[in-house]
Amino acid sequence: MDDMTIDFSRPKYDLEISPPLMNAAGSLGYFPLPGGWVDLSQLGAFVTNPISLRKRTPANNRTCQAYPGGLLVHSGFPNPGLRSAIRRYAQRWERSSLPIIVHLLVDRPEDVPGMVIQLEELEGVMGIEIGLPPDCDPESAVDLVQAAVGELPLIVRVPMEQAGEITASLVNSSVSAISLAPPRGALVASEGRIVHGRLFGPAVFPIALASLQEVVKTGVPVIAAGGVYEPWQVKAFLEVGASAVQLDTVLWSLCWEDNVG
Repeated sequence: MDDMTIDFSRPKYDLEISPPLMNAAGSLGYFPLPGGWVDLSQLGAFVTNPISLRKRTPANNRTCQAYPGGLLVHSGFPNPGLRSAIRRYAQRWERSSLPIIVHLLVDRPEDVPGMVIQLEELEGVMGIEIGLPPDCDPESAVDLVQAAVGELPLIVRVPMEQAGEITASLVNSSVSAISLAPPRGALVASEGRIVHGRLFGPAVFPIALASLQEVVKTGVPVIAAGGVYEPWQVKAFLEVGASAVQLDTVLWSLCWEDNVG
């Protein structure tokens, strides 16, 4: 991948990603691990695991189900909550060689400004990515985004299935970029019950590429994601109009290869 600088030129909320690759939220933990299985020099930024206002425990019905072409994952997004995460990781974020983008789970606009203010006070945090709920409608998205606008560049992670519609509602907002959340689906578990969750793996790439084509029409910078396992897929996203690309389960594959290879 040739080195290049991506400048999300949206008012004062500029965010440079060079090279135009980053991990997706939930793929590499809460802070960059020097000397780990991922060559951090290949990334232009690091996105933390999703963090909610309050502590979240794993879902009772959490699951990871394989299907031809990928995985269905339902975890409940367990995390220590924002205050605890800041206590644990703020110093690591400050020392990071990569720009840190903190991913926030948001669902109530009234909770968001206080979360953003806490992050604005930290050294090393260069941006915020908010993850919209999977059932979010355009009106609710606008409310959540308005509540999250502050001094830091803002990325809005939108459900892939609604990406075009939601992004169109945010064209006049002060977001730095849109990122694509994994699509959701359902599978039959071994005991016959239906399980729902986020879809990952190579089979997601065609869905992600089609979603990207819709979103780039809005003129808002887009960070593409979904089903990327080969360099040609990164190139395809960038040629269609993505400003950068997030990697997800391919990074887990690298971990597996590193530990068993």
